[in-house]
Amino acid sequence: MRSLIITFALLFALFAIPASALTGGPALFNSEQKAQAHCPNDVVAWLNIPTGVLHFKGQRWYGRTKNGAFVCQGEALRAGDRRTRNGQ
Repeated sequence: MRSLIITFALLFALFAIPASALTGGPALFNSEQKAQAHCPNDVVAWLNIPTGVLHFKGQRWYGRTKNGAFVCQGEALRAGDRRTRNGQ
């Protein structure tokens, strides 16, 4: 029984980690300007790192989550991060 609980806890932890954390993830920047310089032909987004959710300029959480960074949208999507589902 104990090993079943440990296995379940490990599986839960694995799936709670955003895909980008497992794949190396996109380049992270502390300013919008640095991210735009890195990917001049892409959209800059704010990545909430613990959840792997992208927020875009004009949305509620753009640049405002506690643990986040500016990223290039294309890199983040290829790394397994996702767009916000509710537009915030």
